[in-house]
Amino acid sequence: MSRNGAIAAFLDRAGWREAARAPLAGDASRRRYERLTAPGGARAVLMDAAPDLGEDVRPFLHIARHLAGLGLSPPAILAADEAHGLALIEDLGDDLYARVVARRPEAESALYEAAVDLLVALHGHAPPADLPAYGPAEMADRARLAALWYRPGLAGRSPGDADEDAAAILARATRAAIEAHAPGHAATVLRDYHAENLLWLPGRQGTARVGLLDFQDAARGHPAYDLVSLVQDARRDVSPDLHDAMIARYAAATGRPEPEVQAACAVLGAQRALRILGVFARLALRDGKPAYAGLIPRVWGLLQRDIAHPACADLAEAVARTLPAPDAAGLDRIRARAGTVADPAPAAP
Repeated sequence: MSRNGAIAAFLDRAGWREAARAPLAGDASRRRYERLTAPGGARAVLMDAAPDLGEDVRPFLHIARHLAGLGLSPPAILAADEAHGLALIEDLGDDLYARVVARRPEAESALYEAAVDLLVALHGHAPPADLPAYGPAEMADRARLAALWYRPGLAGRSPGDADEDAAAILARATRAAIEAHAPGHAATVLRDYHAENLLWLPGRQGTARVGLLDFQDAARGHPAYDLVSLVQDARRDVSPDLHDAMIARYAAATGRPEPEVQAACAVLGAQRALRILGVFARLALRDGKPAYAGLIPRVWGLLQRDIAHPACADLAEAVARTLPAPDAAGLDRIRARAGTVADPAPAAP
C-alpha cells in the first residue's frame, strides 16, 4: 500500500475521512504534521512518522500517555496505527510560547514560571522504567557532533581524521564536567523543552496550562537538563535576568542549593550547545536546510556563557583547542554546501 493509501485508510478507520487537511510546520525530524478540520468544525492533528524514513511513532505515544497520567497536557491520543507510523492527536492550538511572548512581552515571566513549575512537578515522579539513559556517557557522545559537523562545516570541508581527534577531546572534557557537576539520571527529561515546543493553554489549571510537544526523545537524565533547554533557547533570546530568575525558582522549589543548580546548568548547557552546534550544521550540510546556519551564532554565544562558569574550566580549554568561532564567511560556506555532505564513514575497527 502507498503512503497516501495508508493514511487514507487510517483516517477512514478513525472517522476523519471527510476532514479537510492542511500542512503544519514540522520540526527538525522527518515527521510530517497536518491539521485536520472535520465538516462540523472539530480539529485534530495527523502525525505522519514514516517507518521507512527511520521514524517511529511508538515513543511519542508512550510518553504522551505517561505525561497525561501525571495530569500534564500532552496532546491526547485519538487514534494510532503503530505499524504504519500514524497517529491522530489532539490539536492544542497555535499559541506556542514563542508566539504568545512576541504578542504579549509582559506575559513572558508568567509563562516561564509555569514551565518551570511543570518541571518541578514532573521531577516529583519517577520516570518510566523503560526510558533510555541520557547520562554522562550518552551526553558526551552527543557533544562530539560539534567537532564532526560544525568544525569542518565552517572550514568548507568534509569531516576527517582531525575532526575525530577533536571530537574525542570534547567528549572527554564534557563527560568529566558532567560527572563532576551533573551526574544524576533519575528524572524524566523531555529533551526539547523550549518556547517553540510549549503551548499556552490558559483555559486549563496549574501545570496543565502548559501544552507539551516534541517529547518522543524523552530519556532518564539529570533534572536540570530541561531547565537549561528552557532558559538557553537556541531559537530565541532569553534575558540573563529571566535565565537567572528561573534557575533560582527551580532551586527554591526543589530545595536544591542554588549554586549547585547553577553549576549543573552550566555544564549541561555547554553539552547541549555543543550538540546543537553539530546538529544545526548537519541539518544544513547533510539535510539541505541552510536556514539552521543562521541560528548557530546564538548557540555559540550560549556556549561561551556556559563555559565561563568555573565548573566548565577544563571544557572551556577543550573548546578553545578544537572549535573556531562562527564568522560570516564560515556560515556562508555551510549554506553554500547545503545538502551536499554525507555522513562521515565509520572509523575502522
